[in-house]
Amino acid sequence: MVLTAVVFVIVAPDGNGTRAVAFLIVGTTLLLSVLTSQERSVVRRRRAIYGGALIVIVTIGTASGVLPRSVSFALGVLVTVAVPATLTGGLLRLVRERGVTLQAVAGGLAIYLLVGLAFASAVGFVSEVSSNQFFAETAGSTASQRVYYSFTVLTTTGFGDLTPARSVGRALAVLEMLTGQIYLVTVIGVLIGRRVETGSIVRQKTQ
Repeated sequence: MVLTAVVFVIVAPDGNGTRAVAFLIVGTTLLLSVLTSQERSVVRRRRAIYGGALIVIVTIGTASGVLPRSVSFALGVLVTVAVPATLTGGLLRLVRERGVTLQAVAGGLAIYLLVGLAFASAVGFVSEVSSNQFFAETAGSTASQRVYYSFTVLTTTGFGDLTPARSVGRALAVLEMLTGQIYLVTVIGVLIGRRVETGSIVRQKTQ
C-alpha cells in the first residue's frame, strides 16, 4: 500500500483529489497497522474508530478543498510519521520471535518509503506557509515534483533538476539525507545482513 501511494502521487495529476486519495491510502495503512498490532482488542478498536473517523473527515475536506492546504500537508506529515511509529514495535517483536523474515525486511522497506512521503508532505507544508518559493527552478510545485524531489534527496541521488531555494529547504534536505543514509546503513543493512546470515545457516543445516 505504501508503494502504491508513492507511485500514485507521482503519476496522478496534481490537485485536491490526488492529495485526498494519497492521504486515504496512507491513512488506511495506519489503520491496518493499528488493527494488526499486539494491543488489547478494546484499545485497537477504539483507536481504529477514532482514527478512521479522522481519516474520512480529512480525506473529504481535502478533496472538497474545504481544508486549507497547509493544514492538509501538516496532517499528512503526522499520519505518515504515525505509521512507522506503529509498525516499529511490531517489527521489533517479529525479529525477536522469528528472526529476520521476508516480512520483517518488507516492513523495514515500507518504513523507508514512508519517510520519503513524510518529507514530501513537509516540503508541501513549508511551501504553503512560506511567502518564498521552495524550489529555485520553479515558482510552484506539484505533488509529483515534491515526492520525486524527496526520494532523490532521501537516496542522495541528487539529479539537480530541483533544488531548495532557501535555507529552510536546505536544512530540510540535509535532515532527510542524513535520515535516509543512517536508516539504510543501520536498519536496512542489519536486516538484510541477518536475513542472508539466517539463509546461510538454514542451508548448512539442510546439507
